[in-house]
Amino acid sequence: MPGPFPGRLSTIHRADSVDPDSEKINLAAVQQMMRDGMLAFTGDKDIRDAWARFFVPEDVVGIKINASGAPNINSSPEIVGEIAKNLVAVGVKPENIWVHERFQSQVNTVNYAAFLPNGAHVVTADTMGYDPYTYVEVSFFGEDDTRSNLQRLVSERLTKIVNVPNMKDHGASGVTGCLKNIAYGEYSNVARSHYSNDTHTLSFIGTLASMEPLRSRTVLNVMDGLKGVWHGGPFAPDKKFRFYPRRIMFGTDPVALDRVLLDVIEEKRREEKAISVWDRSDDSLKPGFRKDPNANNYIREPGHIEYAAGLGLGIADKKKLDIREVKA
Repeated sequence: MPGPFPGRLSTIHRADSVDPDSEKINLAAVQQMMRDGMLAFTGDKDIRDAWARFFVPEDVVGIKINASGAPNINSSPEIVGEIAKNLVAVGVKPENIWVHERFQSQVNTVNYAAFLPNGAHVVTADTMGYDPYTYVEVSFFGEDDTRSNLQRLVSERLTKIVNVPNMKDHGASGVTGCLKNIAYGEYSNVARSHYSNDTHTLSFIGTLASMEPLRSRTVLNVMDGLKGVWHGGPFAPDKKFRFYPRRIMFGTDPVALDRVLLDVIEEKRREEKAISVWDRSDDSLKPGFRKDPNANNYIREPGHIEYAAGLGLGIADKKKLDIREVKA
């Protein structure tokens, strides 16, 4: 990260990709979006050439999903399946594809295996474990356990990672996008960064994402914006806080994609007459924030995106972004 295309991303919207009432995803629409969006991002004419820019047959590829809001909002198995299909098309063996997340209980609520080629894996850190030798150590609040360890799958087996976050707000970091999914989602012991009303997500997200080997192995981000959460994230139990951007975004630069995500969440919150994710007033800190869009549990830190840019992870200045809008 930020890969060969810093500041560049493509975004594709298709109105028939999701039915808001049933929340059912239109597989045929997603397949077309995945093709057209990826070609617009790379500039290639052949979809195999686009994927071959990032993956070779010898690769062992992890698909980092987000299942924290499952089964309501999660990395859509339709998108994950299309990623796997394109990996196989450029020669990656199905047995070298590893769909992964942290918690088995969340992943069990979504049937990813039904969309994957035979031989591909769906695993979690609950069973694969964490690497005792690869970690970030920092004390935030005098906690006893000051280490956050990288998933063993990432450090010991994978050669490349496709990051598949959702479009969600977050009570501490402001939004959950590419950076948070690849940082908090690949390490243990991360919730300790936000405690009571205080949060250290501003610096911690970028710090985790910038560590090797995670940084160099994360070569592509496919942001699943078919469904999203505009308040109460990262979980999604209440349908009134779910919305339907019906879009997918592609890029190698996680900062650039998250900068666009920030606008998507802010626009929806304005539409719903909710306070900004940038609101830093003490008056907003009150109980029941998951049910009240004008309440905060923490002083949010959406500035973590710009902070990550300062670590060299991408471009946060929207004036410098190359945003390629695809008409579906």
